[in-house]
Formats: sequence, C-alpha cells, structure tokens
Amino acid sequence: MRLRPSDLVYEGAVWAVAGFAMLLLLAPTVVVLITSFTGGQTLKFPPPTWSVRWYVELAQSSELIGAGWTSLKLATFATLACGLLGTAAALGIARSRSTTARLLDSLFMSPMVLPAMAFGLALLMVFSVLSVRLSLWTLAIGHVVICTPFVIRMVSAAVQQLNPALADCSFSLGASRWYTLRRITLPLIGRGVFAGCFVAFLASFDHVPVSLFLSDARTEVLPIKLWQILEASLDVRVAAVSGVIVVVTLVGMLLAERLFGLAANVQESR
Repeated sequence: MRLRPSDLVYEGAVWAVAGFAMLLLLAPTVVVLITSFTGGQTLKFPPPTWSVRWYVELAQSSELIGAGWTSLKLATFATLACGLLGTAAALGIARSRSTTARLLDSLFMSPMVLPAMAFGLALLMVFSVLSVRLSLWTLAIGHVVICTPFVIRMVSAAVQQLNPALADCSFSLGASRWYTLRRITLPLIGRGVFAGCFVAFLASFDHVPVSLFLSDARTEVLPIKLWQILEASLDVRVAAVSGVIVVVTLVGMLLAERLFGLAANVQESR
C-alpha cells in the first residue's frame, strides 16, 4: 500500500518531534557522563582534558560512600515496606467497584498528585504535632508513604489482568485463601510486584523533597549530600556519583526488562 504525501509528512513530523523529545531527555544525562571524565578541577563541558581521577577520588571519599550506604539502606527498607503494603492494598481495591474502594484508591494515589515539597512539609508538620523527633525512621516513613503508590498502581494493573476463574477453581478444590494467594495469585502477579518495587526503589533512592524535610542532622542521604556539595562548590565528584548512578540504573533496568518484562508492566499500569 503506497503512502500519500500527506501521510509521509505526518509521519516525518511525528518522528521529528519524538526525536527532539528524546534529545531533550537524554542530553543532560550524556553531558553529565561526559563531564565526569574531565581532568579539570571544576564542572566544565566539554572537558578540557580526560581522566578517571574523579572516580578514583569518589572511591576514596568516605562521606559520599557513607551517604550512599544510608540511601541504599533507606531505599531497601522503603521498598520492602512498599512492596508489602502496596500489594495488599492493590489486592483489596483493584477489582472492587464499591465507593469505599474508589475513595481509598484516590487516597493512596494522593502522594503522586500533590507537589512533593508540599507533601514533605505536611509530613513534617504532622510529626511536629505528634512530638515525634526527626530520625532515620521518620525519613523511612516518609519514603514509604511517597513510594507506595507506585507499587499499588503496577500491582493493580497485574491484578486486573488476572483471570478470577483461577481463584474460584482453587476455592472449589478446597484450597484456603492463604494457599490460593501464596500458590496462585502472587506467582501470577509477581512481575507487577517486582516492577512496582523496582520503581519504588529508584524513587526512594534519589527523592529530595521528603528527605530534605524529614532527615535530621545526623542522617545524611546521598541526594541531600550532593545538593550541599553543589551549593558550596562545583565539585566534579558530583558528576562521578551521577555517572555511577546512571550506569547502575541502566544495568538494573536492562536486567529487569530481560528477566521480568519491566517495560510491559509499566505500560500496563498507565
């Protein structure tokens, strides 16, 4: 079938807009990666010389490594809690048509709708009213609240595609609800649970607004530490940290796509 000139123009315009959008999205990441290999003393693009000295200094920086470990532990705890709470919430409201379920769904999704800065300030005010001192635990609670909606949305999409006849067959054969959940439901929605947890981990690891409001003076997470360094000087170690995060995230996404079909689950949740 031959395409008309108008169709070719339309297709060319779509590809041009898509290419421009991809350029805008990828250009900052590419610039940071290139800048991280500079041999100069400050952040400058293009680099005057090439070197891996800043990655060597990053490996020897105890303050950045310590902040990174804190962020990693925080994101791991938040992901585990989000996976448990988000999966339970999704199983409860995904197929329900009741008004209560719809209200709960809107409530659970509210952290994704509200501005992150306003939500962080609101959580700080709540802890202040309850006379709760800021600590790593208050920060973890904030991250769980802000990241759980990602798990709920993706697990809900997986539950919607699950054939309800499978659970009915299990019940008719004498299986309990717990056995059905453990041996049938969870294995079938496992990819959705993993995709939600993966996105929640990424969101928690580099979340700035909630960390800014809810962390105490003794708790240094990596995003806030990088922000403080950039406020004081144009330290190239920040670009090196960003390069490591980009590479690790890219490798993780490729593995997740290869093993669990991450992109398909993200697309289904929209």
